[in-house]
Amino acid sequence: MTKKTDQPDNAAEASPNAIQAVERAAMILSAFTVRKPWLSLNELTAHLGTSKPTAHRYTKALRAVDLLRYDEAKALYSLGPQILALSSAARAGLPIITAAGPFMDRLMREINETVVLSIWDGSDSVVVVRAEDNTDRTTRVSIRAGTRLPLFTSAQGRIFCAYVDNDENPILVKRMGRVPGLREELRRVRSSGFSVNSPDGHGTRTIAAPVFADGEVVATIAVVGTAESISAAPESPMVRALLQTTADLASGLGS
Repeated sequence: MTKKTDQPDNAAEASPNAIQAVERAAMILSAFTVRKPWLSLNELTAHLGTSKPTAHRYTKALRAVDLLRYDEAKALYSLGPQILALSSAARAGLPIITAAGPFMDRLMREINETVVLSIWDGSDSVVVVRAEDNTDRTTRVSIRAGTRLPLFTSAQGRIFCAYVDNDENPILVKRMGRVPGLREELRRVRSSGFSVNSPDGHGTRTIAAPVFADGEVVATIAVVGTAESISAAPESPMVRALLQTTADLASGLGS
C-alpha cells in the first residue's frame, strides 16, 4: 500500500535554473510595448542583461512556441500570435472587464467620446484593458487595449496613487513623495473624485475616476478626447456622467 502525503515531491520542484529561465523569458516578453512593438536582438540583449548568444537562445525558444516572431528582412522581433490567446484568457479572468462593458458603452453613447477601462499592474504602469472607441466624431482620440500608461503622470495612474495603501506600499509612497507637486495633486483627486491630464502641446485631455470594490480601487474609467471637446470643470455634464458611471459600476460590483 502506498501512503499518501501532503508533502511536495522534491523531484517535481522547479530547479533554480528552471526558475531563472522563466524569469528571463518573462523579461524578454515584457520588453515589448505599444510604442516599441519591434525590437532588435541587441535591444533584447540589453534589456535582459546577458550575452548576445544567451539572448538569442531564449528568443529561439520563444519563437518555437509562437510567443515571438522574427522578421528576417528587418532583423527585428515582435510578439507572436500565442500572446493573443494568452491575452484573451487573461482578460477573461478579470471580471471587471466584462462587468464594465455595458456601463462604458452607455457612457460612450451619452458623451460621444472614447471611454477606456484601466487597471494597475502593481508596478510603474497602468494598463488599458478595454476601450469603447467613439467613431462618430471627425476628430477622435483612440487608445488600444494593452496600452501602458505612466503611473505618476497619467490621469488613470494618479487615481491609483491617490488611493494607494500606505502600509502595503511604503516604497511607492516614498517615490511619490519625491515627484514635485504630486502630493498636492493627489489631495485634489481625493477631494474631487476624479483626475485630469492635459499634456502640453498634445491637444488631448483625459478625465479618469476610480471604480471601487470592497473599499479598494480595482480599476479606473476614463474619458479621452481633445481639450476642446472635453470639459474638466467639476460641474460639467461630462464629469458628472463619468462619476455617475463609476458609481453605478461600483454598485453593480457590490461596493
